[in-house]
Amino acid sequence: MTTCWKCNNPLRQQDTAFCPICGAALKSDASVVAGSTALSAGQVALPVLPLEYSGPQRPAASNFRWVVLTLVFLAITINYIDRMVMGILAPSLREQYKIDDTAYGYITAAFGLSYAIGQMASGRWLDWVGTRVGYAIALVSWSAASMLHAGVRSAFGFGVARALLGVTESPAYPAATKTLAEWFPKKERAFAMGFVNAGSNVGAVIAPIMVPWLAINFGWQSAFVVTGAIGLLWLVAWIPLYRRPQDHPRVSAAELAHIESDPPEAPGKLRWVRLLAHRQTWGFALGKFMTDPIWSFYLFWLPSFLKDRHKVNIDGVAAPLIVVYLMADVGSIAGGWLSSFLIKRGWTVNSARKTAMLICALAIVPSAFVSVVQDMWTAVFIVGIAVASHQGFSSNLYTLVSDTFPKRAVGSVAGMGGTFGYVGYTLFGIITGWILTANGKNYLPIFIMCSSAYVIAFAAIHLLMPKLEPVNIEEISPRGFEVLPPGR
Repeated sequence: MTTCWKCNNPLRQQDTAFCPICGAALKSDASVVAGSTALSAGQVALPVLPLEYSGPQRPAASNFRWVVLTLVFLAITINYIDRMVMGILAPSLREQYKIDDTAYGYITAAFGLSYAIGQMASGRWLDWVGTRVGYAIALVSWSAASMLHAGVRSAFGFGVARALLGVTESPAYPAATKTLAEWFPKKERAFAMGFVNAGSNVGAVIAPIMVPWLAINFGWQSAFVVTGAIGLLWLVAWIPLYRRPQDHPRVSAAELAHIESDPPEAPGKLRWVRLLAHRQTWGFALGKFMTDPIWSFYLFWLPSFLKDRHKVNIDGVAAPLIVVYLMADVGSIAGGWLSSFLIKRGWTVNSARKTAMLICALAIVPSAFVSVVQDMWTAVFIVGIAVASHQGFSSNLYTLVSDTFPKRAVGSVAGMGGTFGYVGYTLFGIITGWILTANGKNYLPIFIMCSSAYVIAFAAIHLLMPKLEPVNIEEISPRGFEVLPPGR
């Protein structure tokens, strides 16, 4: 065992650049070089000029990873604000440019399909260009795609703009996941990802406040331009502040040692074809395929429903949407808390997760009758319960992946599920448009499908994963294809 020359802290083998306690520069062997002080046996020599180390000068102490976490949280918040603008403005834009339900279904499907395709490639692209450059390119691209909507005057044009927004927004969650993997040890990563994921709900609350105000006072084009420009302001902080922790001058040796405290993982990536051979993969993928389209339906169609059924115009849409997404925040926390509470009470992981998911699935069933409710706020409350229950269901659904797969496979399986989810929404968006056009804007069949999707998903998950048994994956391929988790 060696010790630090300055504070006598016991050092591990990897502590060869800086002492994790006092931050003193270290030499990796016990030899004394010219200019160093006399050392006792087992101590590490300090050169007067540490020529062995050419990296940044580090502070004595730091917690810079929380600054990075805040930047990623803001990026996801901006991502959801940009994503929601079209849905909030849809009732007035559809009336102004004569866009019927079928055409609007295709417009929303264009976003879903391009997002799904982008998810398949974004993980590898980010590995190639790096997180700092990749996140910057993605955010500039989706900001530009958002602002491009302001120049559109037709259903086809909005479809193209939504497709561009979908493919450019698709790296947002993979980049967030990759950033947190670089900056946080595993014991902090779940909290960090939960904090970042809360940005989606924050964005869903801010957008209904900002977008109608901009549209009413400065025209609908300003809503796309201003919200898109916010992303460019984010770059002013991201570019100068972000580096890998190993290269960052504001990261102390102690913080770097904390970030790198996890044991090394097995190298290589897992082949998708290998993962598809396991029923647990299909259980998760089918769960996402059935439930992700419902979340996206509320995201993109709820303002249109409020307009069609309750005559809510753009100046009145903010309050109901804020209530719905605040309830979603509560559901996200409560769903995860419930399964954890049951596990602490002695329940098995299998029983706790599935009980929480079943409760959420059953709570969504009454939403089948949203379209026949006469009072607007009663309808909003029922939708809020459904959206909150979706978040609780989704929180536990994602956890099933880490319950059943080894850590090196979690990202790949989660990414596959996300792709299935947005392919599901592509189909559901088109079907929604067809149904509403055919039956004269009767939303009852749509809400019946939304209300039953979770019970069907739960049944499929239980059938394919009856005991949440761990998967034994033996093959690792350095040429495998991995996609990082995309979020909701």
